[in-house]
Amino acid sequence: MTGIMRGYALRHGVMDEPNARSAHRMPTPRGGGISFVMAYLVLLCILYLWGTGQLRPSVGLLTVLLFGGGSVALIGFIDDHRHVPIRWRFSVHAMAAMLAVYLLGVPLCKDGALGFWMGMVLAPLAVVAIVWSLNLFNFMDGIDGIASIEAITVTGGAALILYLLGSTGAEIFWLMALAASVAGFLVWNWPPARIFMGDSASGFLGFAIPVLALYSAGEGGISLWSWLILLGVFLVDATWTLVRRMFSGQRWYEAHASHAYQILARQRIDSANRPGVDSDQARARGHRWVTLGVAAINILWLFPLALGASLYPQWGPLLTSGAILPLVFIEGYSGAGREDR
Repeated sequence: MTGIMRGYALRHGVMDEPNARSAHRMPTPRGGGISFVMAYLVLLCILYLWGTGQLRPSVGLLTVLLFGGGSVALIGFIDDHRHVPIRWRFSVHAMAAMLAVYLLGVPLCKDGALGFWMGMVLAPLAVVAIVWSLNLFNFMDGIDGIASIEAITVTGGAALILYLLGSTGAEIFWLMALAASVAGFLVWNWPPARIFMGDSASGFLGFAIPVLALYSAGEGGISLWSWLILLGVFLVDATWTLVRRMFSGQRWYEAHASHAYQILARQRIDSANRPGVDSDQARARGHRWVTLGVAAINILWLFPLALGASLYPQWGPLLTSGAILPLVFIEGYSGAGREDR
């Protein structure tokens, strides 16, 4: 399906044209990630209609991913073709997030009077978190393969934690199905990318992953601390950069190239640009270095801490702090959030 979408993008001029902030130098088709969005949602519908046992999704999960996630992907697909004002995109994102929290609920907020009052505080925070996740995946999808690798390692890591916790529910299947769908797209998106994900798919990932986090935390027992740890690279880079740009008086709402992953990729590209090395090859090497670095951090550093946060929930805040602080150090060392250079 990604190959079909690439042909469609080339025929209809759905191209990402390089500019001063771009990490690429050649016009590249975009919007290819809609292929894994469609594959995932079609699978969801097929198993709801004809599936049996635990693989059949609940009505709540089906509704949230199909209508909430579908609307997010649709507004992103339109934006890939022509600019959609931010107020319309934000409205769709907010409504999808509210639908998710309303139908799936928030762990710790489902039982008794205490749960009700906690829900009054945590439910709005969950809506804000989902909307922020939607946007941070869009911010972080700036070099070849990075958003795909993040989605695969985060959902795959969460599925493995659930398995080790002894879960036998469908949440493991839905996490692995999303990872597998994105892996099919990564074949085309690996540096040097032949097609970009686009807003439709990055927005869908930013919505579907926190939705599956809420669902698996409620059904499978995985700690929400584990999810925060697994998403640490994207959460820290996007949040640190935004806050620093706001406090330094920059126009934080405008497009920029000052995320840590972008700075590190440029540094690696510059070091690879030696006599006799093709500039496109150097760019692909820089992207691969950072993308594989994200995979290594997620697998070797964040996953063990996320597993510990679910095995020992009482240590969740401490383990999360231990996971996040080194990432914050990397942000400060890289100069993320400074004026674009």
